[in-house]
Amino acid sequence: MTLPTLHDLHRPLGSTGLLVSPLGLGTVKLGRDQGVKYPNGFQIPNDDEARMLLRQARELGINLIDTAPAYGRSEERLGPLLRGQRQEWVIVSKVGEEFTDGVSSHDFSAAHTRLSVERSLQRLETDFIDLVLVHSDGNDLHILNDCEVYQTLADLKREGKIRGFGFSGKTVEGGVKALEQGDCAMVTYNLNEQGEKAVIDYAAAHGKGILVKKALASGHACLESGMDPIHASFILLFAQTGVASAIVGTINPLHLAHNVATAAKVIRQL
Repeated sequence: MTLPTLHDLHRPLGSTGLLVSPLGLGTVKLGRDQGVKYPNGFQIPNDDEARMLLRQARELGINLIDTAPAYGRSEERLGPLLRGQRQEWVIVSKVGEEFTDGVSSHDFSAAHTRLSVERSLQRLETDFIDLVLVHSDGNDLHILNDCEVYQTLADLKREGKIRGFGFSGKTVEGGVKALEQGDCAMVTYNLNEQGEKAVIDYAAAHGKGILVKKALASGHACLESGMDPIHASFILLFAQTGVASAIVGTINPLHLAHNVATAAKVIRQL
C-alpha cells in the first residue's frame, strides 16, 4: 500500500505566483533548542538526520520550508543542506527578530531589514528568497504604521531579492493591515486559538496568501480521548479556503509521515 502524498495537492499562495504544499516544514528545531515552547524537550538533529528529514519531506510532496534568523543556526544549516535543490523549494524566511545568546531582540528599521535579507541570502546560498515575513513582537500596528520594515521589503521585492513579503503577527488588525499592502500573512489558528480567523477571511476575499503557524498548537492540541488531534486540527484548518499552507515543525520522521497522510486524506475529503 502506498501512502498518500501532497504532490498533486499544491495550491497558490494568494496571488504571488508561488505554488505551495498544504503542509510546510518548520525548521526552528534545526537551529535552536533554547526558549522554544514545546511540551517535550528535543535534540537538534545532526546534518545526516536533517538531510534525511528534508529528503523525506520532499518525497512526501512538501515543497515549503519555513525558517528565520531567530531560529538560531537554521538558515546557515539549510544553505548547505539544500545545495543543488533550490528550484524544488519555496523558502520562507523572516526579518525583525534576532536571537542571540538565548535572548530575542527586535529591529524593524530599514537598515536592519536590508542587512537581514542580505544575510539570509548568503546563509541560504540563494539569489532570492520566495517570501519574507516580518517577525512581529506583538505591536503589529506600530510596526506597520511607524517603522520602515514593510516599505523596505516592498523595495527588495522590486529589486528581485524577494518574490513576496508579508507579516507574521499576533492581532487581527495587524494581519488585515499587512494584507492590504503585502502578499501574505502568517496567523495562529488551531483547535485552541481561532482569534485570527478574520485575517483568513480577508485573505480569501482579496486573493492574498495565508500561512498558519502553531497549526497543531505547538504539540499542545487537546481533545477528548479517542480523537486524533492531528486529524481534527487539519479538518479545522483546511476547511478555510483562505489557508494555503500550515507550517509543522516536527523532526520526527514518523510524525512527518503521519501528518502528511492525514492532511492528504482530509483535503481530499473536504
